[in-house]
Amino acid sequence: MLIWEALGSVLIGLAIALAATRWLPGRFASRTLTLATGPVAALFGALLTRSILGPGHPVEVLLAALAVGVALLSVLIRPPRSPHHRLRRPTAPLKGHRTA
Repeated sequence: MLIWEALGSVLIGLAIALAATRWLPGRFASRTLTLATGPVAALFGALLTRSILGPGHPVEVLLAALAVGVALLSVLIRPPRSPHHRLRRPTAPLKGHRTA
């Protein structure tokens, strides 16, 4: 059963990595890094969950693989580069400090 959970988690990780690169193509620095991180993160999540819960919980293991894969892929997302998305307001000077 461990082999099927590991294989399933790798496939889930690959699916979420492919979906992420297709849905947000300009937000990832490297497509190769994204496609490698998804399966590895999902496999890590599955093995960690399996070691905590023990055998007999395949659905929970695969859900944890999905959650860890998504969480680690979200770390790779860069902020948008469009000036319309990020408006900076001038900051007010600190109270009691003089500005030159």
